[in-house]
Amino acid sequence: MIPTVGSVTVARLAAEAGGSVAEAYARYPDKRDWEGKEPEWEREIARAAKMRVTIVTELDDAYPPLLKEIASPPLALYVTGDPAVLSKAGVALVGTRAATAYGRETAERLAAGLAQRGWAVFSGLAAGIDAAAHRGALAGGGATAGILGGALDCFFPNENRKLAREMVEKGGCVASEFPFGRRPDAQTFPQRNRIVSGISHGVVAVECPLRSGTLITCSRAVEQGRAVMAVPGRVDWKVAAGCNHLIREGARLVTCVEDIVEELTPLGVKCEVKGERGKVKGEVKGVVKGERGKVKGVVKDPDDRSPFTIHHSPFTIEESLVLRAIPEGGATVDAIVREAKLPIEKVNSLLVGLRLKGRVRFLPGNRVMAAQA
Repeated sequence: MIPTVGSVTVARLAAEAGGSVAEAYARYPDKRDWEGKEPEWEREIARAAKMRVTIVTELDDAYPPLLKEIASPPLALYVTGDPAVLSKAGVALVGTRAATAYGRETAERLAAGLAQRGWAVFSGLAAGIDAAAHRGALAGGGATAGILGGALDCFFPNENRKLAREMVEKGGCVASEFPFGRRPDAQTFPQRNRIVSGISHGVVAVECPLRSGTLITCSRAVEQGRAVMAVPGRVDWKVAAGCNHLIREGARLVTCVEDIVEELTPLGVKCEVKGERGKVKGEVKGVVKGERGKVKGVVKDPDDRSPFTIHHSPFTIEESLVLRAIPEGGATVDAIVREAKLPIEKVNSLLVGLRLKGRVRFLPGNRVMAAQA
């Protein structure tokens, strides 16, 4: 409730107070809320109980594990609905408020497909792409969570109130890190974006211009080590310029839900190749096609009668060379260039792409470290 204090400051103050957050709070000299008054925290808790809002902190099991990994996790989340949704394996679908019909339809289709495959869908409950993503998840029978850019009692935009109620009624949730009374503004939305990406395994930009909050969300995702993906748009559409830019910089191109699932679970596919009367027959050299005729791999084993396991690397050969050149403790760009035996310009380009995919992290001193997949 004190805007000048975040998770990093609380950790430092608690350490100075012998590990006690209560003692750190008692010692803190400038206890003023957003309105300049001393926080009435007991009243806040009572109000949350009356509104059936759960206040979740890092001390609670319901706090999303992925959110604990980011640089500045929220001290608390105010949640209406089921907080457990925030901890599900999920994907964030984000984009512009001024979406085209194509963008909204694409967001709904991708969200529905993810929901049908068991993924939770996260977004910011804004107009346009966000709302379409939430609706798609509901249509697919899955769980969806919306993160607000203001307090729960200062809901914005008003047009999505009905959608938010439906999300909660169907097992999802709506959450905010802001205390009651905090209205959304230019500062709160970027703060919200880091939570949307922070609880997600990957972020998909569906439709956005070059100057948009969506690119901020994708930047936060890169910093947090999350996979970044984007749906391509027409080259003459300003509303798609941001997505096309992300793809050019190395984000995974997404045209269908299978692209998202493949990026997040690169474990290969299993398929059976059968000859006459259902038997595996002879040496199989052709391609094996999966859904919609998409090439899945090549099978060459004539003896193995079990289902063939075909592994797909999510990286190009050059990306794999760069990743192999990065030791566990990280390395300088120059060291990576020597180990990968590639031109420095190429290595720099590949590293930017791998960073957008959430596969590497840039460190001070021109060092790079591989991020956990």
